[in-house]
Amino acid sequence: MGAPEGMSDADLAPPSIMSPADADPASGPSFDCSRASSSSEKMVCSDPALAALDRELEALYGRRLAATSGADHDRLQAMQRGWVKGRDECGKAEDTQRCIREAYQTRLVELQIDSGEVMVPTPVEFTCDGNRQPFTATFYNDIEPRAAVLTLGDDQAIAIAQPAASGSRYGREGVEFWEHQGEATVDFYGTRLSCRAAQ
Repeated sequence: MGAPEGMSDADLAPPSIMSPADADPASGPSFDCSRASSSSEKMVCSDPALAALDRELEALYGRRLAATSGADHDRLQAMQRGWVKGRDECGKAEDTQRCIREAYQTRLVELQIDSGEVMVPTPVEFTCDGNRQPFTATFYNDIEPRAAVLTLGDDQAIAIAQPAASGSRYGREGVEFWEHQGEATVDFYGTRLSCRAAQ
């Protein structure tokens, strides 16, 4: 049976189911979602907040790539390929969305610090109970996202600023730093420390 007078068959067709990224390309990620292959890429396509982080990272990476040449250019490309593989591994994580979000945030911080355009703050030294390894925190509060580079001995981790009722809190999967009035509680991949800012 055809459509009623004044209406076409297209008018009667059910509306297509579109994700926000499909409905508005400007809200989607930097890559073509129709070619997304990994579960991580598909999640980025379906999550507007992750898609926004992807666009932000792609823009920053593009600027950094354009500003480099030779060995630095090749190194940056290799690091980005490695980062993509790491992000895609988030599909195996217990909390895939958090893993992907933190992967993007951490890479944004790395690229900004590596650019040489960000002033490197003076590291804050801490004295920690029962710990002989030096522990420092370098706070990058003038970039987005705000972050802290935590260094314990020869190991280093980037932690992202988190909401806190009081004091300063930074974290990511496996790392937690919370400071209040010079006292800091640290969880560095299972190593738990009670620290105080060195005088």
